[in-house]
Parts: sequence; structure tokens; C-alpha cells
Amino acid sequence: PPPGLRIHEYLYFQVLSPGDIRYIFTATPAKDFGGVFNTRYDQIHLVPADPPEACGELNNGVFIQDQIALVERGGCSFLSKTRVIQEHGGRAVIIADNAYDNDSFYIEMIQDSSRRTADIPALFLLGRDGYMIRRSLEQHGLPWAVISIPVNVTSIPTYEMMQPPWTFW
Repeated sequence: PPPGLRIHEYLYFQVLSPGDIRYIFTATPAKDFGGVFNTRYDQIHLVPADPPEACGELNNGVFIQDQIALVERGGCSFLSKTRVIQEHGGRAVIIADNAYDNDSFYIEMIQDSSRRTADIPALFLLGRDGYMIRRSLEQHGLPWAVISIPVNVTSIPTYEMMQPPWTFW
């Protein structure tokens, strides 16, 4: 994989809109399935899946085509969710923990026992971060956020690193 995107390292994305959550978020790539980002998307939609757990047919699958899906943990395996998003034409999936108060514990997303595979990148996001993104979209009546991913944080001066205020570093 390209430098900076190896297993067990963090991957960063920035929400560009809505403005009240214009932060840089930290995610962790799946451990043993899924692809890597070989493109940087400067502006791509982050679309919350409907239903949120994305274990089957999606009601808003048409909006996920060529975009990135925000999915909630639970109901089926990480790999199943990733495959559902891939089948709907998503470029990647970000799976947020379903514990909304989780602001520090990254879960290792591993293969299930089905021997299936997935080609798109799958990232794990803290439950608190996923919740705050979805809440902001609901408050603004927006169907998706606009993000850039991946963000190379080593090129950003520390004082400009816009971390979410609810996260401890």
C-alpha cells in the first residue's frame, strides 16, 4: 500500500461541510479486508446509510454510488456492511461504533468466517464522532456531508489541526 496507509495506522479525513463539524477526524483501516485509498478525494459526499446498519438493501443506495457511506456498527459483520456499500457503488465505507459515547477505543475490524472479500476501503470511526456527524446533518436537514479523504496531517501545522473539541488527544 502507499506510504501512510499501512495496517494499524490512522487515516484522517476532514469534514468540509456542514461548517459546525469542520474538523479532521481519525479513522482506522480494516485489519485484513478491503482496499486502500489510491486516490485523494478533495470533495466527496459522506452519505449516512439508510438503514444505518447497512446489512441489506439500502433505501438511499442511489446517493451512495461513487460516494462514501457512513454506516453504523451492529446487525451484521463489518465485511457484510462493506460488501453492501460496494454493491451500491460506494467508493469506501466508514463504519462508526454504535456506542455513541465511545471517544477513544478503536475496534479492530477483521474478516468474518464467510471467506468473502471486499475491494473498497473500510474504516472504523469512533462512535462519538459518527454520532456528531449524523446529528449535525439532521440539524441542518442535509442528506450528506462533504469531506476530503485521506488528509495528510503531517503537512498541517499543529496549531491548524482542527480536531473535534470532544476528542482527547
